[in-house]
Amino acid sequence: MESTLNNEPEDLLFTDNLRSQITSNLRNHPVVTHEMDNFRRASVAIAVVPQENGEAGFILTRRGKNLQTHSFQYALPGGKIDPGETQEETVLREVKEEIGICAGSDSILGYMDDYVTRSGFIITPIILWVSDLSDLTPEPGEVDEIFIIGLNELFRPDSPRWIKIPESDKLVLQLPLRNRLIHAPTGALIYQFRETGILGKLLRTDEIEEPVWAWR
Repeated sequence: MESTLNNEPEDLLFTDNLRSQITSNLRNHPVVTHEMDNFRRASVAIAVVPQENGEAGFILTRRGKNLQTHSFQYALPGGKIDPGETQEETVLREVKEEIGICAGSDSILGYMDDYVTRSGFIITPIILWVSDLSDLTPEPGEVDEIFIIGLNELFRPDSPRWIKIPESDKLVLQLPLRNRLIHAPTGALIYQFRETGILGKLLRTDEIEEPVWAWR
């Protein structure tokens, strides 16, 4: 589960080379999917975007303070799949509603493993390539804040961290991003993107535990 070396790529610029690299790595990844009764389905976006310095980053949000579930937690843009929707339709709709980005199906680079949460969701991560951030804006009430995190942050020497808890035999992931610690499920999906999407390694997320406060 745990990578022994960070192996930061030499080139994390927002270029066609990086897009091709991520697309190829995802295409070669044998995706794990789940079908489980009584679990709700959701899809989220890891949206790779340009930074002002020309390097690539991705979008992370902080959920609204007054949401009924998981309020004020860090999250990837996305949400529940509505009846009749595909997971792709959901993620493109949600990035428009939550952060103002209009992205088409041609922005989809690939997929990673479903993550089954303690709170009863099956989350499908979809990787997007988004070059136009001119309409980037948080949806009032839904999103408190939007962050663009450089991909280089995923290769910090103190990342990842693994914590033991008495409630589970699995290790809890703490993913340092700037001055924050991101946990599963969001942290697990981002960590798999680092290993699989960027580095082309095989990593599964089913042994990555969530902190107890996220189980509800």
